Amino acid sequence: MRLVIIIPLCVIVLFSYAAAYDPLDPNGNITIKWDVMSWTPDGYVAVVTMSNFQMFRHIPNPGWTLGWSWAKKEVIWTMVGAQTTEQGDCSKFKGNVPHCCKKTPTVVDLLPGVPYNQQYSNCCKGGVVSAWGQDPSSAVSAFQVSVGQAGTSNKTVKLPKNFTLLAPGPGYTCGPAKVVPSTVFLTQDKRRKTQALMTWNVTCTYSQFLARKNPSCCVSLSSFYNETITSCPTCACGCQNKKNCVKSDSKFLNTPGAHTPKRDNDPLLQCTHHMCPIRVHWHVKLNYKDYWRVKIAITNFNYRMNYTLWTLAVQHPNLNNITQVFSFDYRPILPYVSINDTGMFYGMKFYNDLLMEAGPSGNVQSEVLLRKDQDTFTFKQGWAFPRKVYFNGEECMLPPPDTYPFLPNAAPVKLLNLTSLIFFLILLLVA
Repeated sequence: MRLVIIIPLCVIVLFSYAAAYDPLDPNGNITIKWDVMSWTPDGYVAVVTMSNFQMFRHIPNPGWTLGWSWAKKEVIWTMVGAQTTEQGDCSKFKGNVPHCCKKTPTVVDLLPGVPYNQQYSNCCKGGVVSAWGQDPSSAVSAFQVSVGQAGTSNKTVKLPKNFTLLAPGPGYTCGPAKVVPSTVFLTQDKRRKTQALMTWNVTCTYSQFLARKNPSCCVSLSSFYNETITSCPTCACGCQNKKNCVKSDSKFLNTPGAHTPKRDNDPLLQCTHHMCPIRVHWHVKLNYKDYWRVKIAITNFNYRMNYTLWTLAVQHPNLNNITQVFSFDYRPILPYVSINDTGMFYGMKFYNDLLMEAGPSGNVQSEVLLRKDQDTFTFKQGWAFPRKVYFNGEECMLPPPDTYPFLPNAAPVKLLNLTSLIFFLILLLVA
C-alpha cells in the first residue's frame, strides 16, 4: 500500500522538476536577490535585484510583475525605481503614510522618463529585461525598498515568502527565499570593498507547460532539391482563435484601434491553417563544394504585437561550423561543453531587432553560410533541417519527420529508344 502511494508521488515530483527544465538552457533561471543595505528604527532598507540568467528567453513588454507575502505585519514605507500596484489599507497610520500596507504586495517596474529622484540603477524600463545571452548588461532590473514593522537585525528579520513572478504572463515558479553569503560591492575607485548586512535569494524557473496549453510558434521547411514545401502542421498553435481571426485583406484592419494591444495580450491573428502568431521558415537554399547555405525567415501573424529584442534559438549539428551570418547577430550556446550544436540568432540593433506586427513589414530574414563536415554532412533523411527551434524562449512545433522535403534517390536517366539504337548499330556496321 505504501509503495502504491509513493510511486505516484515520485512521478509527480519528477514531472514538476522536468517541466521547468530546458535541455538547451539547463541553468537558465531568474534570480531575485535581496540585499539589506542598512537598518532603520523599525526595519531595513533593501536593494532588490532581478537577474535574468536565461540565455534566450527575455521579459518582453508589458514587463515583469513581482509579488510575495510578508511573514509578519511588515509595510513598505518607500520605494525607489518601482512601485506597488495597490496601496492597501493604511488607515491606522497617522502622519507619514506607507507606500503599501498590503500583506501581499504586487510590484512593477517604473516606466522610462520618470523624475530622476524616483529612479534607481537598472530600473525604469517598463519591466522589459533582455536575455542573458543577448545582452547581459540589460538582463538586470533593480529597485530599492524601505520596509517597516520588520526585524532590525539578522536574527529578527523574517524572510518574505510565497514569491510569484509574471513575466509578463504565467509560467514561472519561484522557490522559497534562502539566506546566502552577503553580497560584496566594489567602490567606484575599485579600492574598497563593502558588503550587504544580509542577503537572501529567490530562484524562479520557467515551464512552457505552465505558461500555455499550445505552442506559440511553428516551423515550415523547404529545400532547393525538392519542390515540396512542408508547411506548419494544421492547428499547430491550437485553433481556439479561429473564430476571431481576420483575413489579410479584411476592412476591419483599417478601423481605429484594431491594432491596439489589449491589457490581457489577447492576439488578433491573421487567418491561417496553423493559427500561430509566429512562423519560422527554414529553407535549404544552395549547395557548394565545401559549404551550404540556409535562409531563415520569421513572419509575424499577430496584428497586435510588435516583438522587441526577439531571439531565435536553433539546434542543428552543423552549427558548430558557421562561417557567416548575413543579417542577424549570432551567438553559440553551449549548454554542454562537449556539444556545440545550439545557437541563438537575434536582430541587429537599430536594424532588425524589432519584428513588426502582421503585414507587409511583419517579417525578418537572414541567410547563414555553413562549412561542411565531410564525415557527417548529408542531405538525406532530413539531416539539413533543425532538431529544435525556439522563438523568444518558446519551443516551436516542427512538422512530422515523414513530411520533410526528401532527397530524390537518383537523377532521371534518359533511356535510348528503339529507333536510335537501330540507327547506332547500322553506323557501326557501315564503319
